[in-house]
Amino acid sequence: MTSRPRDRAVLDDVSKAIIDQLQDDGRRSYADIGKHVGLSEAAVRQRVQRLTETGVMQIVAVTDPMQLGFTRQAMIGIRVSGDVREVADQLVEISAVDYVVMTAGTFDLLAEVVCENDDDLIELLNSEIRTLPGVTSTETFVYLQLRKQAYHWGVR
Repeated sequence: MTSRPRDRAVLDDVSKAIIDQLQDDGRRSYADIGKHVGLSEAAVRQRVQRLTETGVMQIVAVTDPMQLGFTRQAMIGIRVSGDVREVADQLVEISAVDYVVMTAGTFDLLAEVVCENDDDLIELLNSEIRTLPGVTSTETFVYLQLRKQAYHWGVR
């Protein structure tokens, strides 16, 4: 999901309850959600479709990269000269990059990457990331162990 500056979505209590139900269990049936929020299965389906089409939420399978053969994950801090947005737009096109955020502080960008092994990470850094126009330096933070990964922060 690409996050660009935009107006905050205005959600009614029913849409918030649907999101809460799906954050708890993304495989929950529309009929079950409907029972919890007081809507028919069809009405829940329409609400979920609207929420996904407008970019409020995604419904995806969250996997464990290690279980799928991707043994190296890292966060890369990137310093940029020039327009940070241009470098960010180039980073999002790299398949090994799964998260890009513009930051204030030591780094202009943070990019999370998932690679099969250390050799792939080195190749990614040297051939794809450090060669991007505007990239002046990088610092790589290799993940040793993932202790928490959560996607249930509720709705406001």
